[in-house]
Order: sequence, then C-alpha cells, then structure tokens
Amino acid sequence: MTDLPTLGVYVHWPYCARICPYCDFNVVKARGGPEPAALARAIVADLEAQAAITGPRRLVSVFFGGGTPSLMEPAWAAGIVAAARRLWTAQADLEVTLEANPTDAEAERFADFAVGGVNRLSLGLQSLDDAALAFLGRNHDAAAGRRAAEAAARAFPRLSIDLIYARPGQSPAAWRDELAAAVELGAEHVSPYQLTIEAGTAFGRAVARRRFAPPDADAGAALFETTQAVLEAAGFDAYEVSNHARGRAARSRHNLVYWQGEDYVGAGPGAHGRITASGVREATRAAPDVTDYIDRVRRGGAGFVTRERLSPREDAEERLLAGLRLTEGVPRAELAALDLDADRVSRFVELGLIADDRERLRATPAGRLVLDRLTAELAA
Repeated sequence: MTDLPTLGVYVHWPYCARICPYCDFNVVKARGGPEPAALARAIVADLEAQAAITGPRRLVSVFFGGGTPSLMEPAWAAGIVAAARRLWTAQADLEVTLEANPTDAEAERFADFAVGGVNRLSLGLQSLDDAALAFLGRNHDAAAGRRAAEAAARAFPRLSIDLIYARPGQSPAAWRDELAAAVELGAEHVSPYQLTIEAGTAFGRAVARRRFAPPDADAGAALFETTQAVLEAAGFDAYEVSNHARGRAARSRHNLVYWQGEDYVGAGPGAHGRITASGVREATRAAPDVTDYIDRVRRGGAGFVTRERLSPREDAEERLLAGLRLTEGVPRAELAALDLDADRVSRFVELGLIADDRERLRATPAGRLVLDRLTAELAA
C-alpha cells in the first residue's frame, strides 16, 4: 500500500444557517426539502466517477468543508466516508475532518459524526469575545463556543480551533489574552487567520462605505507577531503561516496535501481538485450551483465544470505559492520549471526574507510577514 500515490478527498457542503459578512466561499442559506439528501447522494456518485480517473491511490485524508458540514445528517457523512474507503485504499491512520460551528444544536450531534468515521473536528470558534462574535456575524456566543469545544474533546480524538484576529480596534494585549484563553480549551491545533476584507462580501461593502476600517499593515504585523509568541510559548509549532500544532502528529494531514503538492479529489458544489492522470497534473472545478452540480453528476458521473491540464510552469507556480507557506518550504527541484532568478533569490537571502538553503526554498519569519509580495516577486 505504501507504494501507491497519496490522495486526499475534499467534500464541499455549501449550506450555512447564516452567511457570515466576511465569507467569500461558495455558500448558500441552509434549506429543507429533498435537495440536501440528493446532494449527499451526488457527492458519492461524483467520488465514484473520479476514482475511475485517479486509479488506485493511498487515501490519507477526507475533509468535510463548507459551508457548514456539521449541519448535514451524520448518516450522510458516514456514507461519504464509507464510499471513500471503498474506492481507495485507506491508510491505517486515515484523517477524517469535519468543520463545525460551535452552536449547541451542532455540538449535540458530534458523537454521531464520530460514530460515522469523523476523527478530527475543526471548530470555527473565531473569537472568545461576545462583542467580536457579534461584529463577525456569528450565531453563537463565547459560552457556547467553550461548551462546543468541551463536547468536541469528548467526542473526537483530535480537535482544531479556528480564530479570526486583526479585527478593527483589536490590540495586541487583548489578542494575547484571547489566545491564552483559547489555548486553555485543550485543542491540539490552532488556526488563527487575519481578517481579510474580500470584494463582494458584506464586509467588503461596509469598508467601501467607510463604516469601519481594518487594522493597517503595522498593526496587523504586531498582531501576527503576538500570535507567534503566545502559541510558541504554549508549545505550538508554527508549521505553516496560519496553522500551529502541538507536535508533528497534530498537524493537519489534509492541509499538508495542499501545501506539499499532493493530489486531491474535490467533490461538492464549487469544489476544486488536483489530479495527476497519465503523468499530467490536472486542475478540476465542480459546478458551483447546487442544482447544476447534481444534474451534472446525474448526466456525466463527475460534477466538473472545468478540467484543465496544468503546464509545468503553472504546476511549479502552485508549488511555490503553497510550499512557501510551510516553515519547511518547498524542494527547489519542484520549482525547476520556474527558472528562478538566482540574483533575485540571493537578494532576498541578503534581506533576510529567504533562508540560505540549497535544497529547499524557505521563507524566514521576516519573509512570512510579507509572503504574498515575496512569492509574487519570486514567480515574476
């Protein structure tokens, strides 16, 4: 089995009880009727069609994202996990992650998801401050978040929590206290994300109308440095720009699939995938509309709306963008198609943004502060 190429499976469940004002994902308001059950069946059929494309693989992870997959019936999640195990060869420590919101109603179903094969919960706490949660448009308060974390710790062997920082008016001292409180919840993995204002979102429109302003670059950098200091002192390894784990075993295997350039199948409305077939790496994207996705699966097996071959350069660009997010960086051999400018790399080494490593291209802590600009300059 170890000789088989690895594969991750991403399942997109688009329904949400409410749409958060900062979210630009492919999500829709949760609805009743027969559609959600039909979508669950379509996802299984989509996986079956894509298994014929991938051929035999070693399945290392299944990730239910969204949307809010904890709103789905646990039996549907169990059926999707069972299908993935049937279609590919699951390794013994297969990671199965479910994203969840910390409402009391969802927490009551955690045990049922665990019975269905989920062994890792990614809990979207976002904050432990009630005023911040209201600003972020969340449908839970801090007390509910703590109860959900406790319930998750009882139901699952692995727990990750998400937090959003760089909120308007947030100080490093307040963020330090909030992080410390989050650490006390006992999660093995913490993903703190800086609030990003995306065009087309409610927050994007509010900022355009000057209803509020996000922190400037200096304030954001101070909050980022606070994040690193607090979590490192608490025993977390910052193995990726926005992800911290208590040791290697606590790292997200599924996210490593993305960052290390491994193949993954995407199923569900709008899901993306990267599949190597006949030696060529392909980018796939499923139809974003729920009805269209279900219809495409019924007609053609897979829910693809696009399936495109990546050129060696495009593949290397993706490796650069994803691989530099990791503290371990990316092997230089995987970037050969970019023909990186040696003088430019040397200049970034002199500036302290790139580590002097002949085998791997790695961003330094200073480089991670300006990673978007750095990767753009390297790929130019």
